[in-house]
Parts: sequence; C-alpha cells; structure tokens
Amino acid sequence: ATWLNLTLQDSASPIMEQLIYFHDHALMIMLMIITTVFYTLISIMQNKQTSRFLLEGQMIETVWTIAPAIILLFIAMPSLRLLYLMDEIHNPALTLKTVGHQWYWSYEYSDFTKLEFDSYMVSQEDLQMGMFRLLDTDNRVVLPMNSPIRLIVTAADVLHSWTVPGLGVKTDATPGRLNQVSFSINRPGILYGQCSEICGANHSFMPIT
Repeated sequence: ATWLNLTLQDSASPIMEQLIYFHDHALMIMLMIITTVFYTLISIMQNKQTSRFLLEGQMIETVWTIAPAIILLFIAMPSLRLLYLMDEIHNPALTLKTVGHQWYWSYEYSDFTKLEFDSYMVSQEDLQMGMFRLLDTDNRVVLPMNSPIRLIVTAADVLHSWTVPGLGVKTDATPGRLNQVSFSINRPGILYGQCSEICGANHSFMPIT
C-alpha cells in the first residue's frame, strides 16, 4: 500500500495477481455497459422517437435478453475458475494455525513442537521509526517464500476475520470451527492486514504483520 493509493495493493501471491486481473476485467465490462447506456440515454433525449408503425420489437427484445446473459458468462467463467483455484489445497510445506481473541491474534506452527505466540498491536507510545501506527505487532508471523502454506483459522470468543490484502487472503475465524485456506508468497517483504469482522470495542486494534 502507498499513501493516497486508489487501486488495490501490489500482489504478493499468485492468487492476488489473478484477483487483480479479474477486477480489471470486470471493470472493463462495466465500462462498456455504462458507455452503451449513456449513449442510449443521450440519443433518446436528443431525438423525437415517434413512429406510427412501431407496435412491437421482437428483435430488440431478443437482443436485450440474450446480450446480458452472454456478458454474465464472460464474468462468471473467470470468476468460477478463480474460486476453484483459491480452494485448491496443495501439499503444504508449512501449516500455521491462527486463533482470534478479543483483541489479539495467537499463532501456532503446527509442524513444530511448542512453537506458539501471541501477537498484539504495538501501542502508539512504543512505536519506533519506520513502524506503522495501528498496523505493526510486537510478534510478527514469519513465513517462507515460494512454498505452499496452509492456514487454519479459528476463534476463541467471537467472530473475527484474518485478512491480508497483499496475499488475497480473507478467512473468517469462527469459534468452534476450523477454516482452511492456502496460499504461497512470491516476493519477500512485510505484509500488513487487519481483522475484518466487527468483533467488539477494540476491533480496529488487532492487526496482522
């Protein structure tokens, strides 16, 4: 993310890259529809559309029924492809279990014995040079690059949502239920995210780093 950024963040995973492409694809289709509608509106306002013989228009009826169906297909096909890609679980190199609490995250590296920690937001008084307010945590999650990672998400109290926009990952953390998502990181760096499910008074203060 950059200051005054209007578009999506730069992707750090192949899935997010595809999501950005799909977003642009859908916007182009929307632009075509808006242009056509505006052209039609302006032409209707500028012309006196009168005809004594125009009683029915079966051709136009057929066109404006079939055209939207075709447009929807152009959106649905890449969308479904992406949906199945996001659900794909490869043989993971690492499993990370994430538990949402009010109002912090705790992490367990399931492949190792006794490797777990809590991750709290760094308070404003403790911020150091180069740290981001409301986004930095005292314990960061460290994950390998170019490796399939399985994330298992749950909550201990209320609904939370583990979200990192740069990875294209957003998974609900539900008490008594395990949600699973997989991703791989294709460039090094620090990625930030936040809880994206309103979970109480300090919902804004449980970031992910």
